[in-house]
Amino acid sequence: MIIVMEENATEEQIARVIEKLMHLGFDVHRSTGITRTVLGAVGQKIVDARELELLPGVAEVLRVTTPYKLVSRSFRQEDLEIRLGDVVIGGREIVLMAGPCAVESREQVLEIADAVKRAGAKILRGGAFKPRTSPYSFQGLGEEGLRYLREAADRYGLLVVSEVMEIAQIPLMSEYVDVLQVGARNMQHFNLLKELGRQPKPVLLKRGPAATIEETLLAAEYIVSGGNPNVMLCERGIRTFETSLRYTLDISAIPVFKKLTYLPVIADPSHGTGRRDKVPPMARAAVAAGADGLLIEVHHRPEEALCDGPQALLPEQLYELVGQLRQIAAAVGRTL
Repeated sequence: MIIVMEENATEEQIARVIEKLMHLGFDVHRSTGITRTVLGAVGQKIVDARELELLPGVAEVLRVTTPYKLVSRSFRQEDLEIRLGDVVIGGREIVLMAGPCAVESREQVLEIADAVKRAGAKILRGGAFKPRTSPYSFQGLGEEGLRYLREAADRYGLLVVSEVMEIAQIPLMSEYVDVLQVGARNMQHFNLLKELGRQPKPVLLKRGPAATIEETLLAAEYIVSGGNPNVMLCERGIRTFETSLRYTLDISAIPVFKKLTYLPVIADPSHGTGRRDKVPPMARAAVAAGADGLLIEVHHRPEEALCDGPQALLPEQLYELVGQLRQIAAAVGRTL
């Protein structure tokens, strides 16, 4: 249930409505927009809307029919802007997040961080803990990799995003990274999502390879309902009957997400295709479709990469792509 307060509602009136909702057994989440305050009431109890509509300061009471309440456009009309220092995710500027699939060495990360910074990236991506299908594949450097990421990011003025795989890793990773990523395999690791809702770092939530749009939004709901409003969704490709690519990057999901939710939407054309030559066209399509950011894998020697080398762009390919993306961004009223 959504309670929309009047534009001139006082803090005292808002507090009274919150108190009433809590008395009725609801969990209350507040969203303050440009002109109005909106209260999201989450609970199972059926309440006569008139009980709330007659309270001073209440403009209207809406029943939300979607199973996700707090990430719905009904709860918040304005797009969410996640601010990390000078970087704004979800604003007019499309944010580039780039780096290696996995951290392999200090020298590797420093060289790639320099390259992606010169390309215009704001966030350095890289995996320190790698969930791999095969137990014999490279599993990442762990905390050592996190130290290398942080050093490289600090040297070149970048932020860090890296994947957290389990609850026990959250405190450690929070020391090193600015954005915690939930990988596609963990999109429905509900205990992890709940715990991420209890900590303050922004979360980048990847859509699972077989997840519907509604299931993805419900996964985001777990985090937001836990108290952390700073969630961004990532479209990274889904499994279909097509076998010519690693996954099918669902470009159409981007405008659908933008209609259903206020959360920023990021596109990952690297995992979405699995092929270096397909990353640029899918990145261009994602920007045209309304993506708020791109997550792109880059490696200076992809033929030697320990993880997903075939989908990593060379630095010079990234530079060329960014030039193209800036033209597309300008055409749709954005910057990059």
